[in-house]
Amino acid sequence: MKRKIARSAILSKLSVLFAIIGIALPPGVAMAEEGGSGHYLPGSMASFIDGVPPTETFLMRVNLVYYNGSIGADKRLPIAGQTTLGASASSWAFGLTTLWRPPLDLGERWSYAMSATIPYLFMDVDVAGTSAPGSVSRSGSTNGLGDIVLMPLMLNYNVNPDFNVNFRAGVYAPTGDYEVGRLANTGKNFWTIEPVLGLLYFGQKNGIEVSAFVGADFNTENEDTNYQSGTQFHIDGTLAQHFPWLGGLAGAGVSAYYYQQIEADSGSGATLGDFEGRTIGAGPVVSFMKKIGGHDTVFELKWLHEFETENRLKGDIVWLKAVYKFW
Repeated sequence: MKRKIARSAILSKLSVLFAIIGIALPPGVAMAEEGGSGHYLPGSMASFIDGVPPTETFLMRVNLVYYNGSIGADKRLPIAGQTTLGASASSWAFGLTTLWRPPLDLGERWSYAMSATIPYLFMDVDVAGTSAPGSVSRSGSTNGLGDIVLMPLMLNYNVNPDFNVNFRAGVYAPTGDYEVGRLANTGKNFWTIEPVLGLLYFGQKNGIEVSAFVGADFNTENEDTNYQSGTQFHIDGTLAQHFPWLGGLAGAGVSAYYYQQIEADSGSGATLGDFEGRTIGAGPVVSFMKKIGGHDTVFELKWLHEFETENRLKGDIVWLKAVYKFW
């Protein structure tokens, strides 16, 4: 017999679930498009957990991200002003997100919020060599503050109880450490502006979720290498079933993304030409929410495997998010 979720249970959960913002973080987990990926880590915004709060709230989220990827031994990547061969990288990233939905009345169906994310990274990078004659294998490691993500504009429109449309504009600031010639850097050394449109369906009676986020990244030039990464386009989405479990609300499903660079790299430092990146990824996602200490708390875990990858590192991403709602 098909299991249904009580309407009252879903309504009590939606106030916090739509209040949790999935900001694109942490930046620097892989390389830059100037080295294999952009500021946006694919899969960052993919589910209804990444919606805009419908009511006044303040919350914090701890993010833990592990990435491990590589490129073919004969493949070249431009990293920090040098052309490398056979690059591979692994990293751990910790991010702290704060979000505030102020008591601002924009109308019955509208909601506004703002947020910021501070990342800290541990990175290891290895290369088989560089394009210079007689080069040898090299490696580098570093840790430190990454590029901070600011999201001053987050808007949501509630079409009906099951469907929401939201828009946000994010800014990646070059606050991380960067040095020309160093393999591992925690910052990108350029700014990125990122508008995103989200479409979120959550059936209050059937517990079915269908969410999609469409965005683009517009990058400034890395002035230390005279390299400007081209604009990137990305679509992230989730299909999941939610159900009551252990006194809370659990969910299980699949997340996927499509990431395509739609503008060629440019500048005197772009010695490999257009170098347009592309990747597709997919994997399982599970979530669970329950009150802890009288406050709504949410956990989400997902694994994304990359395939159909070009001019980027190819590997696996594991995300763990833990959110605590203060009010």
